[in-house]
Amino acid sequence: MTQTNLDMTKVEIEAFYDAASGTVTYVVADRPSGQAVVIDPVLDFDPDSGRVHSSSVQSLVAYLREHKLSLRWILETHAHADHLSGAQALKHEMGGDVAIGANIRQVQDRFGKLFDMSEDNWAHDGGFDRLLSDCERLPLGEHDIEVLFTPGHTPACVSYRIDDAVFVGDTLFMPDAGTARADFPGGDARQLYRSIHRLLALPPDTRLFMCHDYGLESRGPAWQTTVAEELERNTMIGEGISEEAFVAMREARDATLRAPARILPSLQVNIRAGHLPPPHANGMSYLSIPINALGGG
Repeated sequence: MTQTNLDMTKVEIEAFYDAASGTVTYVVADRPSGQAVVIDPVLDFDPDSGRVHSSSVQSLVAYLREHKLSLRWILETHAHADHLSGAQALKHEMGGDVAIGANIRQVQDRFGKLFDMSEDNWAHDGGFDRLLSDCERLPLGEHDIEVLFTPGHTPACVSYRIDDAVFVGDTLFMPDAGTARADFPGGDARQLYRSIHRLLALPPDTRLFMCHDYGLESRGPAWQTTVAEELERNTMIGEGISEEAFVAMREARDATLRAPARILPSLQVNIRAGHLPPPHANGMSYLSIPINALGGG
């Protein structure tokens, strides 16, 4: 996991980039109180061997301990389809409450059926400590974390606003990469357009932090931009692109996309707040791969 320090004047933000999944995890710290929040932690997973390990989580733990930070919140922007959540591994080491938007129930209901989780004996919140409401505020030392519902990529997508920084999950990508797809079950391109414009209505100098970037031929991975830059340069939803034009463009693009390689392993862990499936009688935990569940190529 590559670590990059971002010099901030209010809360301090540290970005950790996981090249295997293109995921950016953030540690946001309020120095006066010594409290921190981690957004979108990654549990390392090798699909060929079925091995999970916590090297990425240990990088977060080392940073928190080095800087003498107590972990107040572990926040998920949505139930990710490209990596397993490291929330429980991180909580085991550092404590903190694991939280996500309340619309995760819709995703749990849909995918709980797909993975035949009715006998799992898991609570309806799937192991999350807190289900968040739109516009709710969470304390972080001297700061507030504002919860902004931004559905469209999935029904449960949320963004988190702290001072002049917003952590947008998969709702937006860097300007030259466009936006998240909207063809997952429960996704909606029209809803995504409106959610993005909720973010783009914020002050132009608001800093936006992406959850994912896969790099382009012309550049390496990048994850920080602003509202003004997105409005000016985003290839899919910049200023002047209408809702109808975006929906047509997004749906046409989505029709060409394959399912993410790790969607099936990821979702059955992530709707459980990062808990692995309960062990079978032999003590082993298994990830299920339903046959022909997603259709397409």
